[in-house]
Amino acid sequence: MLENYKAQSGTFVPVFTLEIQILENDADRILDAIMTVDPLPYGRYERNASVSGVGKETTVPQPNSTTTTHKSSYQPGTAMTYPMVELKISIERDLALLEKLMDVIHEVHHYEEPVIFLREDWTSRSAYNPKRDNPNRWWNNGKGLPDTVTLVGAE
Repeated sequence: MLENYKAQSGTFVPVFTLEIQILENDADRILDAIMTVDPLPYGRYERNASVSGVGKETTVPQPNSTTTTHKSSYQPGTAMTYPMVELKISIERDLALLEKLMDVIHEVHHYEEPVIFLREDWTSRSAYNPKRDNPNRWWNNGKGLPDTVTLVGAE
């Protein structure tokens, strides 16, 4: 259905969306590794991703899990809660690319069982208009771009 969508403002393209629970300090390192497989394009931009604010993940490691193997003070069956952020990216709907990406993520992630959600989505692509007088655009609205931020742990 969306293959035929044609608004004046643009269109939609099929993508895989991945939401990956990570440590906040790992965002740039994981994105750098992902970039060795895919430039994460979005229109005329690359390395497009979003990183959520810090939240919490909780788990109850079971006997013979990595936690019980490497953390001698841990009692199996006890709930543990850690800080985390969600790294969200989208890639072309290509299974070979997805396989390479998952291998890279698993290699650089701090868990042996990363929490990764995969969705088949559609994402917008703008119909770039050389008429750049729209008063809502950042270059015309008097506000400019927002200030940039540095991810925690970025060099």
